[in-house]
Amino acid sequence: MSRSRGEQSPEGDRLARRNALILAGAQAFYFIGATIHITLSGLVGHLLADDKSLATLPVSIYVLGNFTTTIPASLLMRRMGRRFGFQLGAFIGVISGCLAAYAIFIFSFWLFCAAIFLAGIYQAFSLYYRFAAADTASSTFKPTAISWVLAGGLIAAFIGPQIVIYTKDSFAPVLYAATYVAYAIAGLLAIGVLSLLNIPIVTPANDVNGQGRPLREILRQAKLRIAILTGMVSYASMIFIMTATPLAMVACNLSVESAALAIQWHVIAMFAPSFFTGALIQRFGRERIIFAGLLLLGCAGLVGMTGLQPWQFNTALILLGIGWNFGYIGSTTMVTDCHRPEERGKVQAVNEFLVFGFVALASFSSGALLHLSGWYVVTMAYLPFVALAAGFALLLDMRQRAQSALGH
Repeated sequence: MSRSRGEQSPEGDRLARRNALILAGAQAFYFIGATIHITLSGLVGHLLADDKSLATLPVSIYVLGNFTTTIPASLLMRRMGRRFGFQLGAFIGVISGCLAAYAIFIFSFWLFCAAIFLAGIYQAFSLYYRFAAADTASSTFKPTAISWVLAGGLIAAFIGPQIVIYTKDSFAPVLYAATYVAYAIAGLLAIGVLSLLNIPIVTPANDVNGQGRPLREILRQAKLRIAILTGMVSYASMIFIMTATPLAMVACNLSVESAALAIQWHVIAMFAPSFFTGALIQRFGRERIIFAGLLLLGCAGLVGMTGLQPWQFNTALILLGIGWNFGYIGSTTMVTDCHRPEERGKVQAVNEFLVFGFVALASFSSGALLHLSGWYVVTMAYLPFVALAAGFALLLDMRQRAQSALGH
């Protein structure tokens, strides 16, 4: 059987392995910066804003920068290539870190918000690392390649918080400015690592426009629609609960240190399974791993309902992290199954736009729902979405197995 251009054989995965390792390194440097933003944006916002009700605005602006850039980033990389796009994103991250540090020095809240918007743009580019890992991989190696990239985030889970601890007062009495300089340095290191990336721009000879099928035709695939849906629910569910948990813990008179520990365990659970998720997908299939991930996401909410002790929050967040990993990697792999190489730009752009549009909605609504209705309502509110997505994933698995049985 002939292979489409851009599709590698398992024997030809040497380049894919190299690219996946390079992208894992870039992911580590990116997520070090993301950890800094997650930890400090609200604190710096509170420090700089005259109106303290605006303290969390930088967090929302970070999400907005990501959301508004997902489609332009993908279209740019389709034209200019992955390496150019990723290095451009990291360079914008360098500018973001320098601008944030300067904003803190001059005590400018709105300049800091502009810097965080640029950080969101960097995130939008970096979220395509996982797709890029699949570009030169065979269908067999794709899940593993995607898993390797996300595993890079595990390094950042340990290093990022330590950078915050050791740099937050390095430019005393100006707090946190040095930490954002460290963020800029991480972006520079990412640019260096990404210079080693080798992913050719695909323009097949039999498609003079390099566009492939119309997007409407591609989206008629039930498998693609379910992949996008499960990606939306997996990521948004994780953000929805993770955003509310520290606030809920502090409201329950638990310490800030307890909340920070819960988040650290959550981040570890998000990325540690990446070392074997690819192998599980190869063994059991995309649909079953996605279903397992959604099941774990649902279990996180059920555990959260059982009480307000630290171990219950910690357990819920660990389940949430593992569930996100299975659902996100599984759905990403499934998306790459549904398009040709020349179609990847527009299909991945639509996927990211829908996924992170839903993530933005989850991020904005989580804190408000917690404030209005309390923790127990938060733990229940997302479960219908999880059940819906899990049902579609299960139906797809059953249908494909039935078709396979008929084919034999």
